Amino acid sequence: MNKLLLALVAGTFALGSVAALADDKTPAQPVDQAKLKAEREAAKKAKSEMTPEQKKAKRAEHAKELSSTEKAGQEGGATAQAKAAEGAEAAKASKGQPKALPDKAAKQKALSDQEKAAAKGGGG
Repeated sequence: MNKLLLALVAGTFALGSVAALADDKTPAQPVDQAKLKAEREAAKKAKSEMTPEQKKAKRAEHAKELSSTEKAGQEGGATAQAKAAEGAEAAKASKGQPKALPDKAAKQKALSDQEKAAAKGGGG
């Protein structure tokens, strides 16, 4: 019964999406091929006339734009580089915290050691 219901629902969605796509009767926008070709040629000419310094600056600007996009986050979540940076920060923060002691005897020993150190330093 469940398989039949599942097949019926899947078929309904499949036919519904086909009908929605077939209903689109809007004409495509006209494209001026000559204008596009002229723009492409102008871009090629401008690129060929660039000096090495200009090319280097353009590459740096492009890299900066890409890194800002990565910082903003992408659809899959944080990048691997961002995750690594967060992990390094978490490791630095955890180094300043005291370590957890494994059992009650170790905790008692550490407490008595602290009390002895405090008595030596404050008893003078």
